[in-house]
Amino acid sequence: MNFNDFNFDERLHEGLSSMGFKTPTPIQSETIPIISNKHDLIACAQTGTGKTASYLLPIMDAICKDTDRPAISALILAPTRELAVQIDQQIEGLAYFTGISSIAVYGGGDGIGYEQQRKALREGVDIVIATPGRLIAHITSGSSLLNNIRFLVLDEADRMLDMGFKDDISRIARQLPTQRQTLLFSATMPPKIRTFSKTMLNSPQQVNIAISQPAEKIKQLQYRVFDEQKTALAKFVLSAEDYKSVIIFSSTKENVKQLDKELHKSNLKVKAFHSDLAQEEREKILLEFKNRQLNVLVGTDVLSRGIDIEGIDLVINYDVPSDPEDYIHRIGRTARAERTGTAITFVNNRDYRKLLSIEKLMERKVEEGLLPEFLGEGPKIVPIQKRGNKKRKGNGGKGKHKFFNKKGKKENSGESKAS
Repeated sequence: MNFNDFNFDERLHEGLSSMGFKTPTPIQSETIPIISNKHDLIACAQTGTGKTASYLLPIMDAICKDTDRPAISALILAPTRELAVQIDQQIEGLAYFTGISSIAVYGGGDGIGYEQQRKALREGVDIVIATPGRLIAHITSGSSLLNNIRFLVLDEADRMLDMGFKDDISRIARQLPTQRQTLLFSATMPPKIRTFSKTMLNSPQQVNIAISQPAEKIKQLQYRVFDEQKTALAKFVLSAEDYKSVIIFSSTKENVKQLDKELHKSNLKVKAFHSDLAQEEREKILLEFKNRQLNVLVGTDVLSRGIDIEGIDLVINYDVPSDPEDYIHRIGRTARAERTGTAITFVNNRDYRKLLSIEKLMERKVEEGLLPEFLGEGPKIVPIQKRGNKKRKGNGGKGKHKFFNKKGKKENSGESKAS
């Protein structure tokens, strides 16, 4: 199958060709015909599968062929400003030859940005991509034309519910016509999503693509560590190979800020990414990272779903995420577009149960690496008593993995010097 099989408007095909789109991904092959046939849809697919284009293309095709366009044809709700901007940028590329207009509506900008959003919502724009909170603010001020919208997309619905946007989404939906097409995309499908979907969608069709399985080309490693060993191990890992593009995830802003300071001492091109930064600064950091002016980005889980950057060599989980699905999203930043990548996770005794939950979800074990000798031994894992089984003994952080040095030759990491 190729994109010609969908019979899109010729102007949209030009945009596809200019962006190098050739063969649809599995999620695109399954969802585009459903959306084009005007069915509501629940689609479950992890990041990196091409889900954004899977709903953008049929919506944009319908707008191209619509002889009686409303002021606003489609509303896309997204959990973060980074994802909203990313979607808007993809529309801009695909719509180059179509004349379709769009705007990203999110908070954190200056007064000029707010006025541009307000004007677009009052006068009309083909596609609005918005974070729920900022759109509610515009609705409250009366500056929105949502009464004739034909498409509503809930992108990363699970994340929006986790962030507490359920009431905002329901309020927004009440402003929209009941006769609309609603598309819900989610990386996970817990019961709360299915319950929520019943209030929003009409007899939806469902598509599930490779749920909760990381890309096969990701080399996954774990290192058993004490908290005080983590920073030194992070520095060692970064010096062990010539990584061009690295993301380090931590669960708290405080850890992100502290690790950023420590890595700067090693003369690494690194910056922290967190919600305390102004929107302009966050956008600048992401642009520098995409352009390889930065080698290392340290951030919280907002990065795991909020960016789409190819060519990331390494992902480090400085902390094990509480939700196993967040682990999938974090390591999914690497090994995209048929590339390979490495994901390394630091595991202390407190987080060991979280790792077991991740392994259970993936139905595979994460290989254990050998700590470098200068760090000493890691913690012995607290035995977990299983019913009917003997206690499992820890191995003191020992393992078999060997790093490659910068020249590409194998070296036992236990003999390496501290960086």
